[in-house]
Amino acid sequence: MAVKRVCIFSGNSNPALAEEIAVGLDTAVGELKVSRFSDGETFVEIKENVRGLDTYLIQSTSSPVNDNLMELLIMCDALRRASAASITAVIPYYGYARQDRKVAPRTPITSKLVADLLVAAGVNRIVCVDLHAGQIQGFFNIPFDHLFALPVFLQDYLKPRYTEDAVCVSPDAGGVERTRAYSKRLGASLAIIDKRRDRPNASEVMHIIGDVKDRDCIIVDDIVDTAGTLCNAARAVMDAGARSVVACLTHGVLSGPAVQRISESRLKEVIVSNSIPPNAETEACEKIRYISLGRLLGEAIRRIHNSDSVSSLFV
Repeated sequence: MAVKRVCIFSGNSNPALAEEIAVGLDTAVGELKVSRFSDGETFVEIKENVRGLDTYLIQSTSSPVNDNLMELLIMCDALRRASAASITAVIPYYGYARQDRKVAPRTPITSKLVADLLVAAGVNRIVCVDLHAGQIQGFFNIPFDHLFALPVFLQDYLKPRYTEDAVCVSPDAGGVERTRAYSKRLGASLAIIDKRRDRPNASEVMHIIGDVKDRDCIIVDDIVDTAGTLCNAARAVMDAGARSVVACLTHGVLSGPAVQRISESRLKEVIVSNSIPPNAETEACEKIRYISLGRLLGEAIRRIHNSDSVSSLFV
């Protein structure tokens, strides 16, 4: 059934995902023009009538983070001034989510700042996937739907390939809850890697809690940036006697030496959602495979628009 009186818009960060979502909703991506002045200022023009419509903006605040964030804010302001009935920001990857608390004196909580900016720009509802810290939802005083990529990974990749003999591995203590959810629904066991981080984007694996010997291991994480932690974790489980190791990662930032590290690592395959779209380098890597969130996000938009329950999509 087509969704009526709804308009999907997309900036420059996720046009393919927006198109997939629109097709699933039996609608089309709205016409919107994003341009820049010679000094880099962003200009947005909505090219169709949105008065009284429920609008949904599909935009990850991924690299270039500041450009995509400003683009999202300006699109929101344009829709608000064009008298849209509501503005829902669908942000598959929420940039600045790792800056969710003060980690040292005189440091910012930038994820809260981004939340304030979105609300000030006129956003009425937020939809995100696998926040780095679920507490970020509390930074907003508007409705917030926090979806999980777990059902997509389970249905499209894990269940057809892995049995109860597999082991879901958390690359650090902070990801245990997420990894336990995967192991529970897959019927697999759980292992945890204890690591010490000496400096940003660098980690040292210490030891493994759990049995991975002669087992197929699945490393579960929300964000992979430079892939140092991921590749160290893969090496650790293989050194401990694992039969094979793959990784399921929601947000593939994949900056700096990440792709090279993955190519040279002992990982058999890295499964990444398209919350951050692939680039030429990641598409050329034989070990990296993308799985789409389009069906999940499209169903969430359908339920939000029809005032149906979204809770069944949370697990």
